[in-house]
Amino acid sequence: MSSTPTRRPASCRSSRANADDPKTPGSAFDRGQVLVVQLRRSGEAVEAVSASVRSREPSDIGAPHDTTADHMKWFEDANLALGDKAAALPAGTVPCNLGVYSSERDPKGLNVRAEPSVKARVLGTLPPPFKIRRSDADQPDDGYHTEFTIIGFRDGWFLIEGAKPPGKEYEPDRPLKFPKVYAGRGWVAANKVGASFANGATRGGGLFQAPHVDARWTRVPDRHGNEIGPDSSPDRILTCSGLWALVEKNGVRGWWRNLCSNQVTNCS
Repeated sequence: MSSTPTRRPASCRSSRANADDPKTPGSAFDRGQVLVVQLRRSGEAVEAVSASVRSREPSDIGAPHDTTADHMKWFEDANLALGDKAAALPAGTVPCNLGVYSSERDPKGLNVRAEPSVKARVLGTLPPPFKIRRSDADQPDDGYHTEFTIIGFRDGWFLIEGAKPPGKEYEPDRPLKFPKVYAGRGWVAANKVGASFANGATRGGGLFQAPHVDARWTRVPDRHGNEIGPDSSPDRILTCSGLWALVEKNGVRGWWRNLCSNQVTNCS
């Protein structure tokens, strides 16, 4: 006797082999698809009755360890919402939203340009690390770096905005004269940006081959042999898509969801 048919979803997204190549990066705005198969048991056998394909939803994947389904869905929805903002950005710009800081140590600071080119007009600069000359200051060894938000990527450049005077938010009660910053929108070279890994409601300890939680995953240790996480930082940030960043750590390249600019505590 045949039992009542049941429907079983199975993810059928397949990431491109070069989705972790900065020249041909994957997109976080591609939901992918799910193959839904209707099954029926007949005696000891199980047979497929029908099959259909639909857009993948966050609920089609279980929440990673130490996260909740609601937390994971928030990241998925926030990431997709960024895709709707693409039209408001310069043509060809991939929308992103990541907290980062300048890694430029040149005393002249980091140039913020009007276009993603070294020949473009300089709109302003972001100061080099600022060190407070007091022994009780809880600051990075080389001083505070200028923090800002990445809102897009194009051709090896990040579109940024919202830069803050280095160290000001960490030392609000000190009567200090902090360096001035260009806080407007503009472009900075991708190789001049740093950040920390933050909790992105994904599988921790490694990197994904594409900007999706169901892409192939590779474990990546830090220089002490520990799994990477909010206590560590990428060696390089190569590109971004939505809330994801394509990074390099210990010679391994892959995607991590959610970066932060916090320089004093971890980004858990």
